[in-house]
Amino acid sequence: DLDDPARVLRSNPETYFKSPEEMYRLFPGREEAVERTLEIAEKCALILQDTGVHLPGFPIPELYRNADEYLERLVMEGLRERIPGAGEDVFTRAHYELDVIKRMKFSGYFLVVWDIVHAAKERGIPVGPGRGSAAGSLVCYALGITSINPMENGLLFERLLNPERVSMPDIDVDFCDERRQEVIEYVIDKYGKDNVCQIITFGRMAARAVVRDVGRVLKIPYGDVDKLAKMIPGPGVTLSKALSTVPELKERYEQDPNVRKLIDLSLSLEGLARHASTHAAGIVITPTRLLDHVPLYRTNKGEVTTQYEMKILEEIGILKIDILGLKTLSHVDKTLRLVAEHEGIDIAMEEIPLDDPKTFELLQKGQTIAVFQLESAGMRDLLKKIAPTTFGDVTAVNALYRPGPLGSDMVSDFIERKHGRKRISYEHPKLEPILRETYGVILYQEQVMQIANDLAGFTLGQADILRRAMGKKKAAVMEKQRERFIEGAVGNGIPKKKARTIFDLMAFFSGYGFNKSHSAAYAMVSMQTAYLKAHHPQAFMAAALTSDMSDTNRLVVLIDECRSLGIVLHAPDINSGGVEFGLSNGEITYGLAAIKNVGVQAVRSIVERREEGGPFKSLFDLCDRIDLRLVNRRVIENLIQSGALDSLPGNRAQKMATLERILTEAQKRQGARDRGQTFLDLLGSAGVSGEIPLEDVPEWDESLRLHKEKESLGFY
Repeated sequence: DLDDPARVLRSNPETYFKSPEEMYRLFPGREEAVERTLEIAEKCALILQDTGVHLPGFPIPELYRNADEYLERLVMEGLRERIPGAGEDVFTRAHYELDVIKRMKFSGYFLVVWDIVHAAKERGIPVGPGRGSAAGSLVCYALGITSINPMENGLLFERLLNPERVSMPDIDVDFCDERRQEVIEYVIDKYGKDNVCQIITFGRMAARAVVRDVGRVLKIPYGDVDKLAKMIPGPGVTLSKALSTVPELKERYEQDPNVRKLIDLSLSLEGLARHASTHAAGIVITPTRLLDHVPLYRTNKGEVTTQYEMKILEEIGILKIDILGLKTLSHVDKTLRLVAEHEGIDIAMEEIPLDDPKTFELLQKGQTIAVFQLESAGMRDLLKKIAPTTFGDVTAVNALYRPGPLGSDMVSDFIERKHGRKRISYEHPKLEPILRETYGVILYQEQVMQIANDLAGFTLGQADILRRAMGKKKAAVMEKQRERFIEGAVGNGIPKKKARTIFDLMAFFSGYGFNKSHSAAYAMVSMQTAYLKAHHPQAFMAAALTSDMSDTNRLVVLIDECRSLGIVLHAPDINSGGVEFGLSNGEITYGLAAIKNVGVQAVRSIVERREEGGPFKSLFDLCDRIDLRLVNRRVIENLIQSGALDSLPGNRAQKMATLERILTEAQKRQGARDRGQTFLDLLGSAGVSGEIPLEDVPEWDESLRLHKEKESLGFY
């Protein structure tokens, strides 16, 4: 048994290294092959070399000598277009960023990302305004990779690329989730299928899972193992930490030999890879064949991925890009198309204002169901308390709504200061310009960097190293940085005692600090979606319903929100509904593909026949005209149960009772038409019209009708 460590393993008398003589006897007549085994072994020599960064060759137009020159030209053109009348400070910042990029030899990387984003926009694929540290780069803004001006929002380039330490840049880009695959296909077409693939990721044995796995192998009763596993706190808590912090678990470990054996084995296995899967967003692009750079793996689905995880790929200098699918971008795109079609207003996402009073009114009321990042109950409550009045407030809300700040006095302190119920104070006047937008609270990692820069004379690159050290809380490194900060601050005229206090504040808040670049970029999407909900609620909610029409629980939430907003949502109707939720005279029409067991392909076929031949007149007319190869009996039954056929003659019970006869006749007629028979050939027992009368049965009682409605819609 597996749980017996002394079990006898199956032995084989052949499992040993054989002598040359024995090999000759085993392979008579193949002496040359035996002799060449050593030759093959000698050729199997792998020398790992540090060859730097492996960027794909980006095609540079003939007018430019190299990637550096071409990148600079694109950036300068982008700045003039995106910031008309830009001052000297803008171009100084741009040249500084370009110098760092060129010095690190990453111009090609930025061109690759620019090209992908540019190609997506040319194809009408919605692209997000940015995410992560890339939003802090003016170069990224000028190239159109991001849509938030870092200089207007106090965002720092050094979060993306630190001139003090060379590391691969990491630019992640959000694309409309429904068209993300098109972006990946573009990359494959451009660089070749042998040079592009996705990245492997490993599911590892976490504390609870490994205890359950080991318990199963040791044949310990499931109930006993489950009790032990549930003693381990939530995700992210290691088994060793649980042993030191959960008294009951520690007691069981010390007193029960079986539990000790289980946990000791689990400790040795925790963290090991359990299974392989494909990373949700990451792809790699290599300058030559992938096999020249990384080992590959074929998944069960036939997908090719790297065998190296993301961290290793970065360490060996392989270009990695996260091409993420963001459902919100699909939602926004659908909203904009509905607004254009039904209201005659063309709205560009990047032109949506970030200072709109009606948008702030919606946020202050917490009416943020379906608004990006702001719709959870806790977030809505926080919005009501903060009552945001600026884009900076919304950026702060995104940063505050996390376990660290919520578990401290940080949130209440921010709220009290914003509303004037608590005096805003600063440890030193030089802190005011840095902390003014957050009412004196150190909220962002970038503020820690700016304090080190302005008060202690650190370069922003050095300040980023300080920020990282504070985040990792390594005592020796922290003490060294502390001495350096105090020395620099004293040199700038700040008393030593005050410098110590400021450093301690920075160290304390660094545990809660958030990346402002990411928070600001996502706050922009929050504001854009809130604006659309405030000004175009019908289109916004119709698009939200379509985006989530495969999730019944989510539909219930969105339908309740429509009711609370006073938006009319019509019941499903075969003669007015489309594949998706739509608009008609300011009211929402039900998307027929949202009905369970119906599907997009079936509804698309139904709508095509309706548009070709006009509204359906009866159940028989429907079954006779639609393609029954695409629309089967189950689909029609769910259409009946949902009420989508209520506008046709007869009640639901009659339609269900007669459906089998109608389908039989309709299939005969469709088969005859397929064989090219004439109209006269089609006449049969149904009569010239082909109409089959409905069975004379009473309608279902309300309880049964509601039960079947819920079966098909997921709600009453």
